[in-house]
Amino acid sequence: QNSATKQTADIEAALVQKVNAIVISPLDVNALAPAIEEAVKAGVPVVTIDRRVDGVEGILAHVGADNVKGGEAEANAVVAAFPNGAKLFHLQGQPGAGPAIDRNKGVHNVLDPLKDKYQIVFEQTANFARAEALSVTEAGLAANGKPDAIVCANDDMALGALEACAARNFTDVKIYGFDALPEALVAVRDGKLAGTVEQFPGEQSRTAVRIAVAFAKDKTEPKEKLVLLTPIVIGKDNLDKAERIGETK
Repeated sequence: QNSATKQTADIEAALVQKVNAIVISPLDVNALAPAIEEAVKAGVPVVTIDRRVDGVEGILAHVGADNVKGGEAEANAVVAAFPNGAKLFHLQGQPGAGPAIDRNKGVHNVLDPLKDKYQIVFEQTANFARAEALSVTEAGLAANGKPDAIVCANDDMALGALEACAARNFTDVKIYGFDALPEALVAVRDGKLAGTVEQFPGEQSRTAVRIAVAFAKDKTEPKEKLVLLTPIVIGKDNLDKAERIGETK
């Protein structure tokens, strides 16, 4: 329900019911840390998904995507699409958010050593928000003209950037998103987005549940406390690899 307060209440209710394990994708790691700590102290194994709760000792395992590798994959897709170099816009995620920091790092890991050929002429946060990405991209286009590609830290921002480009009839700008949401997959299929990064949230959840069940049943310790899946870029040619392709219309 997109509420950290609700998640905290759910954990507290689970402890009252004496559950055997908790698997959670924390909306806000800081807000949920006290409840997760309470669960750990009560002896309930906790497996986190997607966002790591760094401040709490004793979490059984964390399963997520390697966002740095995801950012690298996204930037490498741009390099592959423009072997002779390109002028780029880069829309960053919410400042301070772990995924935003890591995705940004990944993009720069690839593009900084190649900056003679791949120039980021406009780089700004749009806070993972579509409406903000639309206005930020409009400002970027007004100041810098048309880029070859726009690299975005999530799909909502990519769809906002797409709207801004469409309004100016810049239909040949290659726009890349991140998350492989159904709406973005449709845009990739229809040739409106160049690609989106798939980080396999379903597989993350299945892995987390397997770890929690194994421990709850017979105290089997996970082989690794930190399991990071490697994201891939979904383009028109490998849409079948996207987890949520079945949800597209």
